[in-house]
Amino acid sequence: MDAPVDLAVADLHPAVDDPALNSMNFLNEVAQHWPDAVSLAAGRPYEEFFDDDAPRRWLDRFRRHLVEDLGQSPAQAQRTLFQYGRTKGIVHHLVARNLAVDESVSVDPEAVVVTVGCQEAMFLVLRALRAGPRDVLLAVAPTYVGLTGAARLVDLPVRPVAGGSAGVDLADLREQARRARDEGLRPRACYVMPDFANPSGASIGLDDRRRLLDLAAEEELLLVEDNPYGLFPVGDQGRLPTLKALDTRRRVVYLGSFAKTVLPGARVGYVVADQRVAGADGAVGLLADQLAKIKSMVTVNTSALAQAVIGGALLEHDCSLVTANVRERAAYARNMRHLLAGLARRFPPPSPVTWNAPSGGFFVVVSVPFRVDDALLRRSAERYGVLWTPMAHFYDDGTPVDALRLSASAVTPEQIDLGLDRLAALVADELDRAPAPAR
Repeated sequence: MDAPVDLAVADLHPAVDDPALNSMNFLNEVAQHWPDAVSLAAGRPYEEFFDDDAPRRWLDRFRRHLVEDLGQSPAQAQRTLFQYGRTKGIVHHLVARNLAVDESVSVDPEAVVVTVGCQEAMFLVLRALRAGPRDVLLAVAPTYVGLTGAARLVDLPVRPVAGGSAGVDLADLREQARRARDEGLRPRACYVMPDFANPSGASIGLDDRRRLLDLAAEEELLLVEDNPYGLFPVGDQGRLPTLKALDTRRRVVYLGSFAKTVLPGARVGYVVADQRVAGADGAVGLLADQLAKIKSMVTVNTSALAQAVIGGALLEHDCSLVTANVRERAAYARNMRHLLAGLARRFPPPSPVTWNAPSGGFFVVVSVPFRVDDALLRRSAERYGVLWTPMAHFYDDGTPVDALRLSASAVTPEQIDLGLDRLAALVADELDRAPAPAR
C-alpha cells in the first residue's frame, strides 16, 4: 500500500504561512469559538434590513431588463443567467451607470471588470502590476489586511506610507517613492482608502485629494482607490468626490464592492481600469482587458446569478446606491454616534484611554496604555464576552500596537452598550494589572 503524501509548509508558497494570510482565519476562528460574545470586531453590514424576498425580486427585474431593454429573447436571457458568461461581467453597463449617477464618474463600460468580491479585484490589479522583482507597492498604513495578503500571494512587497489623521501623509508618500527608486526598485502604485478607511476610519480632505493626484502624476504612480464605505457619512455634510471623480489623467484604478451597499452574500465587486495599455504590436487597449485575461485563469467569470441579483437591485433604484441605502446610512450614523458617546461615558478624562472620531464609515480606533495582542483578544472573548480587532493586524512590520479597532456596523445600540460595558471591565482589569509608573 502506498504511503500517504505529507507536505511541509516550507515546501509551499511562503505566503501560506504569512501573518497577513493568517489574520482573517484567526479572527474568524475567535468569533466562531465564542459565538455568544458581543462582536465589535466584524466590519459586516447591518443585518436588520436583509429581505428574504429581495434577491428573487431583483433577479426577476434583471431578467426583464435583458429582454425588454437589451432585446434578448427569453431563451437568450435564460442562457445569460444560467451559462458560463462574459469574463468582464454582464452588469458592467449598470456599474458604469451607477458611477455616473452617484459619483459623477464617466467611464466606458468596457473599462469595468465585474469580480468575485472586491478581494478578487485587488488580486487582479496587483497581479498585473507585479511585472518583475523590482516592483513594489506603496500602501497607506494602517492597511486593510486583505490588500497585504493579496500582495503576498503575487510576491509584491508592500511599503507603508504614513496615514495619520489626515488620511495620508503626502510628504511621506513622496519620500517612500523616492527612497524605493534610490534602492533600485520601481514603485508601481499606492493603495489608498480616502473615505472612512478600514481600519483607521480616517478620511482625506478635498484639497489633499487634489494634491495626492498631482503627486501621483509627478512621481509616476498609479493610485489604487478602494471605496467600500464612501456612501456612509455620519452627518448631513455632502460626500466628497472620489479620487476617480477628480482624476483627469487616468491615474486612478478604482475598486468597488456591493457587499456593504447591496448584499454581501452575492460576493460581487468590480474594478474600473481605464488606463491605456500599448501592446507589443503597437495596438492600444484597456488595462481592464488585461485584468480580464488574468480573471479568466482565476475564476473564469463572476456568477451570472449573483450579478443578476446586484443588477436588479441597481435597476430597482435607477442605479443609485445613495437612494438604495438611505436606511442603512441612517443606521450606521446612529451606531457611530452611539459608539462614540458610549466611549466618552465610560472613559471620561483623565482616562488614559483615547479614540478617534471618524466622520463616517464603520470603524473607530481605541488606544490604550497596555499591550494589545491576540492573547488579549482571546481573554476578552473568553472571560469578558466581547470581540474587537487588534490593530497590530493592520501593520506589516510586527511592531506591537497598543490599540484596537471597534466596528459599529453589524450591531444594535443595545449590543453596543453591552459590548462597551464588557470592554470597560476588561480595560479596568488590564489597568489594574499594569505596573505602577516609576517615581
